[in-house]
Amino acid sequence: MLSPLSAAALSLLLLLQTHGAEGAALAAPTVTLDSAVFTGKAGSNTQSFLGIPFAKPPVGDLRLQLPQPVDKYTGSYTVTSFGDACPQQEIELPILTGVAQEVVDYVANSIFGLVFPAAEDCLTLNVIKPSTAKATSKLPVVVWIFGGGFELGSPAMYDGTTIVQRSIDLGEPVIYVSMNYRISAFGFLASKEIREAGVGNLGLQDQRQALRWIQQYIGAFGGDPTKVTIWGESAGAISVSLHMLANNGDNQGLFRGAFMESGSPIPVGPIENGQKYYDAIVQKTGCSGASDTLACLRTVPYDQFKAAQDASPGIFSYQSLVLAFLPREDGTFLTANPQALVQQGKVSNVPFVTGDCDDEGTLFSLSTLNVTSDADFTKYVSSVWIPQANSTQVANLVKLYSSDVTAGSPFDTGILDVLTPQFKRIAAFQGDGVFQAPRRFFQKALNGKQNQWAFLSKRLKALPFLGSAHFTDILNSYGTGELRDAVINFSNNLDPNGHTVPNWPKWSVANPNMMTFLDGLFPTQISQDTYRKDAMEAITQITLQFPI
Repeated sequence: MLSPLSAAALSLLLLLQTHGAEGAALAAPTVTLDSAVFTGKAGSNTQSFLGIPFAKPPVGDLRLQLPQPVDKYTGSYTVTSFGDACPQQEIELPILTGVAQEVVDYVANSIFGLVFPAAEDCLTLNVIKPSTAKATSKLPVVVWIFGGGFELGSPAMYDGTTIVQRSIDLGEPVIYVSMNYRISAFGFLASKEIREAGVGNLGLQDQRQALRWIQQYIGAFGGDPTKVTIWGESAGAISVSLHMLANNGDNQGLFRGAFMESGSPIPVGPIENGQKYYDAIVQKTGCSGASDTLACLRTVPYDQFKAAQDASPGIFSYQSLVLAFLPREDGTFLTANPQALVQQGKVSNVPFVTGDCDDEGTLFSLSTLNVTSDADFTKYVSSVWIPQANSTQVANLVKLYSSDVTAGSPFDTGILDVLTPQFKRIAAFQGDGVFQAPRRFFQKALNGKQNQWAFLSKRLKALPFLGSAHFTDILNSYGTGELRDAVINFSNNLDPNGHTVPNWPKWSVANPNMMTFLDGLFPTQISQDTYRKDAMEAITQITLQFPI
């Protein structure tokens, strides 16, 4: 019999890596864009058009430049396989022993270890539609933005046919779109030089260009450009939230709803906060002596530039979620720190769904196992997370995140899952700091302004040390779960409720209802978004003052 860990790993692998070869004998579908014919592939009741270029290749002089729209399409294209992923940052996982190593192997095999062909010429997107959809169908469009810490990932990880097929079964057909976007140093290099050149947040700009492409071309596939929902997980969900803030909340008619899994406007500061990582890449690529270091970086051979990127701290380095490459205020796409924009009300007035996994921080705390004492934890918080804070502020935060292992994450597991004396404490702190507290802050700030729903996933608590970890909700949204149906309902009706989804009340400050997904006989319940109130308020206030 498979252990809970092995069973979950197998489920994720099957889910993420299965792209059906169904319907190979069916006639190949075509669609005309401008004067070009695109030939895709047919499934039993879906048609897929994969690897369509939506922007000019960001290579040569276009490296580290804003995405450029493609010229009008001409000729013919065969679009039956995903395009290359954008350059990935090399990931080094921690080396452990025993069951803990099995956890790391699970992470490597089912989440961060998937390898995709990658190249700089990567700005492609994918459209999956019902076979019956015509240019006059005007179907809602759901746009998926993948996660991966802004360091890695690809649309090829996710089988969008499952979403379209389920939408057909529900009688609520949708068009599914996913896109590549530049990540790590290729997409989120940050410095004063980047600000001066106006080329910050290129990964978000790529996503925005894909949304503009959808406005222009999705009608040919049977989609309605006025009925677009943007949906993402982790970095993808953070991206969704930042599109709600871009251009001071003007979404330019690019979407009408947002669905976020494990991601909200995060506490990040000005683009200059990434200067040290920019300077390190400049030094490693030999551009230090150039009068224009940014221009020099555009001439560096790809392998050399990528090697310099890979030498930067990754998501499993000691600093973990204090990522080297993040969206930051650049004065153009984001005119202020994201949470300041939320406070100013500069948010797109669209309905949204947002939620987290219960144990968001466990996965990212495997790299801090050398933090084993109260003093170590205090030093970690003060030196890595809030180096500008005074000792009183640090002491207050440390007190609120207790060393009592029964209060740590995985939550509600008592004395179990104590990988080190401080592991559950760090996991609770990181999960709240990056995911739970920013989500609650976002929802409270928008109370009464637009319809909103919240969820909390407490499934897979049996995963050793990880519990209901970051990414585990993907089984719910791309598997056979309630979130998948909720996304489809929301795309059609701007409401996650439907006949296959248990009653899901809206979230408000007065009634902070959360759809809670559980293991066991009763898979859902409505709970209240009031847990760890004092700790989350404290972490919100201090990160507002000292953003990353």
